[in-house]
Amino acid sequence: MKYKTRRRKPNRRQSLLKQLIFIFLIILGIFAYNRIFNNQVVKPSEAQLEEIREHKFIKEIAPLAQKSQKESQVLASITIAQACLESNFGKSELASKYHNLFGVKASDDVPKVSLATQEYENGQWVTVQGVFRVYPNFADSVSAHTQLFLYGTTWNSKQYASVLSATDYKTAAKAVQNSGYATDPTYADKLINMIETYHLNQYDKSSSI
Repeated sequence: MKYKTRRRKPNRRQSLLKQLIFIFLIILGIFAYNRIFNNQVVKPSEAQLEEIREHKFIKEIAPLAQKSQKESQVLASITIAQACLESNFGKSELASKYHNLFGVKASDDVPKVSLATQEYENGQWVTVQGVFRVYPNFADSVSAHTQLFLYGTTWNSKQYASVLSATDYKTAAKAVQNSGYATDPTYADKLINMIETYHLNQYDKSSSI
């Protein structure tokens, strides 16, 4: 006589428990993944965000500086470095509100604004009130900067001739300082450091714009 083996019916409670455990593990995995993803990818550090902003500003100014170099022979790296240094990568009030990248002072009947600024006098930094040019955009600011180097000041049309004749950024940076562009005694060193830190001399190479 043959006997049929009886199959055990699955325990519903055990089956439900296994399903709940499986769902719980999936939820836990999703939570862990989102936490890692948010911390490491979606939310970069403040230092990383700052670096992104700096490089974005450089990319915005670089084409204007290269165009200026073609027109005036002022090295693009010098123009970009001065813009970064003078405007704190476009974040200063003078740059962000009034598009003045280089701290150009105002005279005669032109759009202007009065702001506090730092000047190096008698061996120390002092805060003074300055009157600065207001520009409609960064392109006009770079253009005015180029014109200054090309035609000098009202009292010396050849004031920046040594900047125009410089063929490398170190010589040009020292020429900018020696020509009296800024009162900061370490101005040339700061420009050179800016250029080398952000590899701005790459923009001195001829390129099609």
